[in-house]
Amino acid sequence: MMEITRLFDILPHYKSSYKPKDDVLVGKENGVWVKHNIDTYIETANNLSYAFLKLGIKPGDKIATISNNRPEWNFIDMGISQTGAVHVPIYPTISESDYKFILNHAEVKFVFVSGNDLLRKIKHILPEIPSLEDLYTFDDIEGEKHYSDLVKLGSENTAKEELDKIMSGIETHDVATLIYTSGTTGDPKGVMLSHANLISNFKAVEDIPPVGEDGKALSYLPLCHVYERMLIYLFQYLGISIYYAENIGTIADNIKDIKPDIMTTVPRLLEKVYDKIIAKGRKFKGIKKGIFFWSVNVGLRYEIDGPFRPLYDIKLKIAQKLVLDKWKEGLGGNFKVMVSGGAAMQARLGRVFSAAGIPVLEGYGLTETSPVIAVGNFKKNGRKFGTVGFPVDNVEVKIAEDGEILCKGPNVMLGYYKQPELTAEAIKDGWFHTGDIGRIEEDGHLRITGRKKEIFKTSFGKYISPQLLENRFKESPFIESLVVLGENQQYAAALIVPEFDHLKSWCRIKEIPYTTNEEMVQDPIIKKRIQKEVTKFNQFFGKTEQIMRIEVLDTPWSVDTGELTANMKLKRNFIVDKYNEQVNKLFS
Repeated sequence: MMEITRLFDILPHYKSSYKPKDDVLVGKENGVWVKHNIDTYIETANNLSYAFLKLGIKPGDKIATISNNRPEWNFIDMGISQTGAVHVPIYPTISESDYKFILNHAEVKFVFVSGNDLLRKIKHILPEIPSLEDLYTFDDIEGEKHYSDLVKLGSENTAKEELDKIMSGIETHDVATLIYTSGTTGDPKGVMLSHANLISNFKAVEDIPPVGEDGKALSYLPLCHVYERMLIYLFQYLGISIYYAENIGTIADNIKDIKPDIMTTVPRLLEKVYDKIIAKGRKFKGIKKGIFFWSVNVGLRYEIDGPFRPLYDIKLKIAQKLVLDKWKEGLGGNFKVMVSGGAAMQARLGRVFSAAGIPVLEGYGLTETSPVIAVGNFKKNGRKFGTVGFPVDNVEVKIAEDGEILCKGPNVMLGYYKQPELTAEAIKDGWFHTGDIGRIEEDGHLRITGRKKEIFKTSFGKYISPQLLENRFKESPFIESLVVLGENQQYAAALIVPEFDHLKSWCRIKEIPYTTNEEMVQDPIIKKRIQKEVTKFNQFFGKTEQIMRIEVLDTPWSVDTGELTANMKLKRNFIVDKYNEQVNKLFS
């Protein structure tokens, strides 16, 4: 196998290492799966590189993409990489002010947008980006330049010798990409990652997927996020076909269509799938309902490499035959693994999906670490519910005196773009300070217990890690989101967003007329039911950590309404400001 030291080396590696197939990259256009083989991929990437050279792009120049997941993203990514330019992938869901900041801060020369919706979001700010030379779209939009114009320009202006010379001069430690972290406060920070950062990371996990070149991966997490992007490189490195979901709403249909072997996900999707299955079970009657929930409860007691439990093993086989095997069939029937990251996953999800024959590996990392620091694996004792697995082979992890997780390795970023003082703050003596609190357990597994900046102290001097509570309370089917507060207060309290679909279903069963979300959260019966859930989950925590008061909100949180970052993390300060009146009531 040829050595891979730059990201674009993946393409000749793929061509020389794996048998020809037509579905190297696949996207859905107008209801039809459109497939691309490796020759098309290489030819298109080369033509885009030639076009960039013709337009005067030099190594180090910045080119941005604002797009959903689609094969064109990969073509552009490799086309940029081969010229030594820097790919700046930007979330399609951020605010106008963030777009303006990133495009100016990175001094972007060209920008690619997928379609009309995104074009409308940014078109009026483009005159305020002095560095910008042009914009291209992936969809056909009247009056706009199409990315195929560039492919054509490159095919008419091939400059193989010039491109080969540039490619041979690109070093493994050169900047390959600039990824702006969405941040819960302040302006986004531009994380500089090199070819070596990303390559070292996918090579560190290459032995984990139990899938070879005949396998299919479904991708729906944003490619602008380093988590999905690194794994997309890994899939190409391993010869796994990549199918891009149309959007978050079509995942179930796309899974049935292509029957994938592997998928990366975030806990929220697994929660949604689980809640949907449970809601279906609640509609059953009599013995059928009893069998369903008995089987689910057996699944929730599943252990990996646990002690020999002959009676449990018999029950599990029965539960799988009666109920749990149907979960796997409903998800295409072929899943060998799902990989969950981006946020803490509730242990019960790992248990029940694993019991259903869909093992879930949990991983941990940050944009600044390319991203994986630790992840579970399929070796003996390689997975443990409630932990994020072992540090990967080429990454060292240690816990600082204050409990912060520190890491060192070839995956650690080059630094924050144009912000040396922030870089010096984050990387000290070669150790990257993650900002997360955790511990390494006796068996070597890493457990995350909270965010350093988010841990607060009550007026009684007791420390509380809000993430720990939030993750546990979200196990309730009645609770979609919550934020735990209480810094310098006498007790912890929470703003709670109900899971409105479940609430409506519960109201139907209880024959309670459902009017509007606003009216229902004020209904004493609803308040009492949600308080019952809080009381139930409080028992898992010490007296000083328990949630003493709640306010139930009537509107779900989202990226668009500002409570969540682009990668679905809570913006705590924003939430406190926006719901100031309710927060004051919690502690009055």
